[in-house]
Amino acid sequence: MNASHSSAAASPARTRLLETASNVFYADGIRHVGVDRIIAEAQVTRATFYRHFPSKEDLVLAHVEQRDQQIRSAVTEAFRTTTDPEALLIMLMAGIGEEICGPGFRGCPFINAAAEYPDPEHPVRQAVQAHRSWFRQTVQNLVAAAGCPDSEHTTAVLVLLRDGAMAGGNLDDPASVRDHLMRTARAVLAEGRSVR
Repeated sequence: MNASHSSAAASPARTRLLETASNVFYADGIRHVGVDRIIAEAQVTRATFYRHFPSKEDLVLAHVEQRDQQIRSAVTEAFRTTTDPEALLIMLMAGIGEEICGPGFRGCPFINAAAEYPDPEHPVRQAVQAHRSWFRQTVQNLVAAAGCPDSEHTTAVLVLLRDGAMAGGNLDDPASVRDHLMRTARAVLAEGRSVR
């Protein structure tokens, strides 16, 4: 990151651009939203846009990275409430359930972005993968700390459960998906511990 980019990072115009882009990308899809719409809705000039984001791709990357940081911060905050790994896993799944039932839910923003950026070498796809790797490692650390001997398998099942819930919450009744998510997460953890 160059000095001009980092010094501009906290400007109100940049914040407005990023918030606007995040909202419209999530609601309408990344590829379907043009720079002109973002500029108009953020109420900035074209010059201001390009001063903060040299291209739309830079804005998309910032959008994915910001969402990643928001989730990491929320998880860090949850970890301040308890040190019980099983309780933390249930809180993590409950947070996913709350997101599914939230207004305007349109699926996982990371899975959505990955669908629009299929090239694994693209920076946006790499940012998505970095988030998934962090999420998987966080779950695996908690699963191991909860005493599940086959932490890899239990982690894989919980990550698949999360992915399925994110898709199902967009396609089916969100409250029902949330309930099944929580019931299944508890069963997976109980089964993981009983393997000992």
